[in-house]
Amino acid sequence: MNLVLSETPQPQVGLITLNRPNARNALSFALRQELVDALATFAQDDSIRCVVLTGGPHVFAAGADLKQLGETGSVEMLRLGVERYWLSIAAFPKPLIAAVNGLALGGGFELAMHADIVVAGASAQFGLPEVKVGLMPGGGGTQRLPRAVGKFAAMRYLLTGDTMSAEEAHRLCLVSDIVPDDKVLSTAMSIAGRIASRAPLAVRQVKEAVLAGADAPLDAALRIERKGVQVLMGSEDKAEGIRAFLEKRDPRFQGR
Repeated sequence: MNLVLSETPQPQVGLITLNRPNARNALSFALRQELVDALATFAQDDSIRCVVLTGGPHVFAAGADLKQLGETGSVEMLRLGVERYWLSIAAFPKPLIAAVNGLALGGGFELAMHADIVVAGASAQFGLPEVKVGLMPGGGGTQRLPRAVGKFAAMRYLLTGDTMSAEEAHRLCLVSDIVPDDKVLSTAMSIAGRIASRAPLAVRQVKEAVLAGADAPLDAALRIERKGVQVLMGSEDKAEGIRAFLEKRDPRFQGR
């Protein structure tokens, strides 16, 4: 059985579904590899401009595969180099939207935090419960969460392992949109469709500028932004976009 399903349900939009429902989409090493492979395929496909990641209608991902971790020692963990999975996901160059239903815990929450946009169902829950089993987040949770919400809000959840509701996650700016549970995927796909209709080079430059500038001093981050603008000034899509605006028609962007 494939642990990750990939499809293109609408033009220019890829959909990746985690597929271990009986294990609440626990992130085994094999599942992580299939996820990285699916993202790599979409990254290389010029016809795909945005990707939606979901765990299905009931659960996003309830965390790492604890049975597998229980059988893995420190030397084996070092040998496996599990961080490579997270590095590959973080390096995905196209917009990534997480469509979250149900639980997004531990590695599942960290996976959602790797996305650019998070659409959550009203009953979704988020958390990093690793301290409850003698572990700590290993997919960026101790670094991404404080950067997103600040030290004190992050410590509240990192040290207790408590879960937070979708409403609380939205209040902390960890979730972009809250929608009814049965509208999560359709909402994410609608947003993805709108992104896919924009100029692909401009979209990529926006993502690159935001991520590259996030931890840089403001003057350095602004230089990254200016370089992005300069690059886009020579693109065919820029000329087409302005021409279409002046002619009052929809632009036909080619990613050139």
